[in-house]
Amino acid sequence: MKIFGKQLPLFGAEGERRERARASGGRTRAQRGGFDLRKRLLLVCSTLGLCSVGLLARALDLQVVSKEFYQQQGDARFVREIPIATSRGMITDRNGEPLAISSPVESIWGNPKELLKAPARLPQLARALGMPQDELATRLSQRADKEFVFLKRRINPDEAKRILALEIPGVASQREYRRFYPQGEAIAHVLGFTNIDDRGQEGLELAFDDWLRGTPGAKRVIRDRRGRIVENIDQVRAAQPGRDLTLSIDRRIQYLAHRELRNAIVETGASSGSAVVLDVATGEVLAMANLPTFNPNAVGTSPRDAHRNRAVTDLLEPGSTMKPLTVAAGLEAGVISPRSLFNTNPGWIPNGKYRTTDTHNYGVLDTTGVIRKSSNVGAAMIAKRLGDRQFHDFMRRFGYGERTGSGFPGEAAGLFPSPGSPGWSGTTKQTMSYGYGLNATPLQIATAYAALGNGGVLHQPSFVKGQQGQSRRVLDEKIAGEVLRMMQTVTETGGTATQAAILGYHVAGKTGTSRKASAGGYSRRYIGYFAGLVPVEKPRFAMVVAVNDPDPSRKGYYGGVIAGPVFRNTMEGALRLMDVSPDNLDAWLAAQAQAEARRMKSNGVATAAVPVAGAAP
Repeated sequence: MKIFGKQLPLFGAEGERRERARASGGRTRAQRGGFDLRKRLLLVCSTLGLCSVGLLARALDLQVVSKEFYQQQGDARFVREIPIATSRGMITDRNGEPLAISSPVESIWGNPKELLKAPARLPQLARALGMPQDELATRLSQRADKEFVFLKRRINPDEAKRILALEIPGVASQREYRRFYPQGEAIAHVLGFTNIDDRGQEGLELAFDDWLRGTPGAKRVIRDRRGRIVENIDQVRAAQPGRDLTLSIDRRIQYLAHRELRNAIVETGASSGSAVVLDVATGEVLAMANLPTFNPNAVGTSPRDAHRNRAVTDLLEPGSTMKPLTVAAGLEAGVISPRSLFNTNPGWIPNGKYRTTDTHNYGVLDTTGVIRKSSNVGAAMIAKRLGDRQFHDFMRRFGYGERTGSGFPGEAAGLFPSPGSPGWSGTTKQTMSYGYGLNATPLQIATAYAALGNGGVLHQPSFVKGQQGQSRRVLDEKIAGEVLRMMQTVTETGGTATQAAILGYHVAGKTGTSRKASAGGYSRRYIGYFAGLVPVEKPRFAMVVAVNDPDPSRKGYYGGVIAGPVFRNTMEGALRLMDVSPDNLDAWLAAQAQAEARRMKSNGVATAAVPVAGAAP
């Protein structure tokens, strides 16, 4: 208590309490009650310091020690490695014209997990894709645990944009390439086609798939939950486009062969046909056509059987196209000469319990006459003068009974039994001499004829420009020339293929008509052939035409009638396109003069008689 400004001492309990506080050094009430601010501040700062250290340690763990783990976890959710599509190599003909090209397209894909979260958008998506809603729902449900499923592949980019514009969660697109064939069905069997993944499935697309395919690239991107790319991170590897391929095919000659073969099939009512054109000097395949055919741009619309390249896969009995080779075998063995005579009376000879017959009794024929008249009896007489092994080995040299080595997928080797094998009997050699008892492909026949036209040198056929395969001599050049001149008479007056003659050119050829085998023998169904070379003086082209199962009631079934015109019309165009000089100029000039005379006569202009080249004055 204060009196007059002075503190008076207190007595009693209060005084004692204050005295004790003063004796304790003047501590505050908080201190006397056990509360120490300094210590508490120290404790708080220590706690905060420890927390900071913990946070720094955790940050160090996340950013340094365990960085890769957490980076992988993040990448697994948002970073994707996607392919970079690459285009397949272009296929061109020998002149650089495109035969197969790759066009960029888009493929729509979806994330089933995201799409199934928005079932209300599925009807809209199904309409845009052009598919039933239940089919879309089923496809997504089957892949509910996946993050990727194709919804519609290889569509026009504009159509893809319309679908993406709907902004449906989980729907995106990716670039792909689709194969396009400008020539369509005309060259379908040679090129083949690719599948939806752009892998070769048939033809040269399959044979050269590794060369054409290329290597896709890859890049890493960040995608949002809707599958949209929001950032390109980096390129993992660059895409390597496929390499181009230049074929030996000439698309112009290919078109001619396809057109003329189609005309023949329509006119004769045949079930199928094949045509092969080879460059005699190199063995390169200039054209190869087959019917029925298919559109390689819409493979699914045609039957599977139409995809077969019959010129290299179908085995046929070659019929009378074998006779020039039988004559060549006899000439090489020295058992006949070009002047040898054969008495074919009465038009047949025995062959075991069967007969070898001619369509007519040709009487006495010389060696050239055997080919010109296509005498089975004459060919059988020549074969009888040859030993079994001698005859067999000669035909083998020309490639019968083995693949040509063209490299075309699925090429057949043919059937050519050897002496002593189960397929060889006492009648085999005689029937083989005129084309029965063996099987060959149209390409094999064309290869053999090209060897005759090449002075006896056989070239392995090739589908690639400038890629000459193995070559070997199979016949003396002189004998090859003699046989060629004999074959020339086939297309001249008195021969079996006058419809294969080409104005201004000497044509060497041989017709063939073989009956089709059936259960227990041969049926009344036929295959008509014509195999020829032009021009005779220096053959440039070898061509084989096979017309299978023609309707006899239309144009008959003989090879000269149904296959000969295909050869003539195709070769006329090819000779003109390749600017091959005529080797029968006199006949051409005479025909031109006669045509001019007829024109002038029709116009009422009097003309003098037009002399025929080679005629006596």
